[in-house]
Amino acid sequence: MSNFLAIATVTATLQRFLQSVVGVDVPGAKANTVRPDAPGGGVPEIGVNIFLYQIAPNAALRNADLPTRNAAGHAGQRPAAALDLHYLLTFYGNDSQLEPQRVLGSAVRSLHTQPLLTRQMIRDTVTDPAYAYLATSNLADAVDPVRFTPLSFSLEELSKLWSVLFQTPYALSTAYRASVVLIEEELSPVVPLPVRQRHVFVVPFQSPFIEKVDPQIVAAGAALTIHGQNLRGDVTHVQIGGAPIAPTNVTSQQITLTLPLTLPPGVLTAQVVQQFDFGKPGQPKPHPGFESNVAPFILQPTIQSASSNAARGAVFTITFVTPIGREQSVALLLNNDANNYVIPLATRPPTDPPTATSFDFAIPTTIATGTFLLRVRVDGAESALTLDANKNYNGPTVTIT
Repeated sequence: MSNFLAIATVTATLQRFLQSVVGVDVPGAKANTVRPDAPGGGVPEIGVNIFLYQIAPNAALRNADLPTRNAAGHAGQRPAAALDLHYLLTFYGNDSQLEPQRVLGSAVRSLHTQPLLTRQMIRDTVTDPAYAYLATSNLADAVDPVRFTPLSFSLEELSKLWSVLFQTPYALSTAYRASVVLIEEELSPVVPLPVRQRHVFVVPFQSPFIEKVDPQIVAAGAALTIHGQNLRGDVTHVQIGGAPIAPTNVTSQQITLTLPLTLPPGVLTAQVVQQFDFGKPGQPKPHPGFESNVAPFILQPTIQSASSNAARGAVFTITFVTPIGREQSVALLLNNDANNYVIPLATRPPTDPPTATSFDFAIPTTIATGTFLLRVRVDGAESALTLDANKNYNGPTVTIT
């Protein structure tokens, strides 16, 4: 890993290396690191110019350090950016004496013979007084050396590259990729405690699957049966309405549980959640495991008490067994052979408690008098009616006077 000076250190080391070879092969040749502008803009009259024109994430290591922080937000390791550096090498000199081509041959031969930056080359660069601004670079301590690979450009790609250099005449050039440069943040990660004991658990990948829920319409406090496959785990519970419920009986193909009276009526979903027990006997350590698909069912509202008589224009109070939320839709249903009425509940003010078990309905003055079957509807789920011996509905009822 290296600090933020790694990129500049690669460029400077490459410059020193090429200067040491092209200056010997072609007398008077120099290696510079400026934009490849026309002569007089800083490029050498004879020599090679090194221009870093692009950086790109390294495809193999771009995500190797993820995640870098734990659930509490503390650094678990130093985040590192893996980069590839793309260099454009342009060559200058007297074309009549083929100086650009001679310098090109010297540079290509040297980079092919020595395609990586050794630690000694980097140390010599950072200790050179000409590069005093790189004195704190630690690229020489990186585990992987930086390697140079020539890039093969088509004529179209080469023309596109030079087109971004506005009003710059083309010069003989080639490109190299330096890989890989790892730049990390200099912070102290949290050191976890050592592992005292190791336990290896091997489990087959058998995700639970719910085939059906029986019955589809059920009241709070009643039993619910889930049928499916691979339902039994080390630790198994059923998630209903966001609340975990411990089942009363669990097998691989069936789960039975009792619905608590705290669940709100309406359309709910059931999901089997399994956990792995990584603890010792008597010392359970549940660990997240598999989750099944979700299966819907209807939880009926249950009327606990209601008056058997109500006058038109009066308030009719119904008490429920289970609490009903402020945001739930509640309506009163009255039916007989001649008339059917739906009486919605007025919007509850925000000052009301989040849940309630007792609601007041205003009986309209326009409805007919007589005896009606009484039901309530909560979020599409309707309360149950009772049957007589002939399988006819006989209650609960309310008499409107």
